[in-house]
Amino acid sequence: MIKMILLAENYVKDAACRAEFGLSIYLETGGRKILFDTGASELFGENAAKKGVDIGDIDACVISHGHQDHTGGMIRFFRENKKAKIYLHKDAFGVTYGTTDGQLDDYDCGILWQESDLAPYRDRFVLTDGPVWLTEDMVISGTIPSLPEFQPVEEFYRLDETGGLRRDTMSHEQFLAIRGEKGVVLFSGCSHKGIVAAVEYAKVLFPGEKIRGVVGGMHLIAATPAMCRQIIDRLAAEEPEVVMPIHCTGLRAICQIKAALGDRCVLNGTGGEYIFD
Repeated sequence: MIKMILLAENYVKDAACRAEFGLSIYLETGGRKILFDTGASELFGENAAKKGVDIGDIDACVISHGHQDHTGGMIRFFRENKKAKIYLHKDAFGVTYGTTDGQLDDYDCGILWQESDLAPYRDRFVLTDGPVWLTEDMVISGTIPSLPEFQPVEEFYRLDETGGLRRDTMSHEQFLAIRGEKGVVLFSGCSHKGIVAAVEYAKVLFPGEKIRGVVGGMHLIAATPAMCRQIIDRLAAEEPEVVMPIHCTGLRAICQIKAALGDRCVLNGTGGEYIFD
């Protein structure tokens, strides 16, 4: 069984909670308690208290990628949790700029922690690259291989050592996949390498096993309806029981997924819960 509670997401499901543009998911499975991302701020902690989640009791924290809306609550996590390892890709750090309508944004959307903030906690970070198995049924993907036929719809850039800009390959994007009795459930932060690329790599990590559920941001805000259709068709071909598009997927794309998948598309938001039995 996998129990999940959305502690931070763009929209509200439980009126007792507040939303933000960010993502944080609390998971319980196999006797372990996992935090997947920390949202854009300390809000995930406030919502956790309202949902009866003890941050101090979490066993591991997995960071999907090095963007502020997934890492902004990390300092609060350290304040409340004294034991968990934090699994973050080795390439996650850097001054990062997104693009809007083809133009470079004027703010850093990367990890905004200061060196002094991290110093006391360095021994708790596990810097990933390839797959890291937390248990025989639970894996952090590390770098997700690209799929040329499913290119991301947005671009990010990073400052290099000379102060110039280079395209961010999003090598630091990683997912968490958990195997249950009825198949594998994949949790993705923003799917900047493409949600189809994530699904295909999950199938490599769990060969021959069913992808039962796909939960996460799919970053289809800028995708055309035709691009969405292609992605939805590829997801539908896996015959998942549940597809839960959240965070950066975009309302238009969520509506398109819902129209295509019907009850298999589960809508959720901050404070919402779901159980994969």
